[in-house]
Amino acid sequence: MQYRAVEIADFLEISHLMDRMILSMSYGEAHRFLIGRALVHNPRVLILDEPAGNPDLHALLLLRQTLRTIAKAGTSIILVTHTLPDIIPEIPRVIMMQNGRIWCDGKKEELLTSETITTLLCVPVTIHHKDGYYYATGY
Repeated sequence: MQYRAVEIADFLEISHLMDRMILSMSYGEAHRFLIGRALVHNPRVLILDEPAGNPDLHALLLLRQTLRTIAKAGTSIILVTHTLPDIIPEIPRVIMMQNGRIWCDGKKEELLTSETITTLLCVPVTIHHKDGYYYATGY
């Protein structure tokens, strides 16, 4: 397990955190450290519920880069989020829920549209797409 921990730390570029207590880490460092802990057992799927929380912009960028690295390495990611930019380009499928039920399910580029999100949230929005990320404005 020690060898695997070092391997994951190198993979996530967090080797410098290995000797530190988690309480002494920044939000972003602690987040990547905890994701690394989840990867030690080499899971086929990583399930994340609202992973961004309230980080600063730098921590958010590092988190998204980390998730992209994990996805590119072949680990599937199931992501629960209310924040469109958290859906990294490597996630091809979106399942939207409303009132605790699946509302729609399909390809990201087909579902993340102004019309769909406006209908889902009952709030008029305009969806923008740039560099594989989606953003909502107008609310």
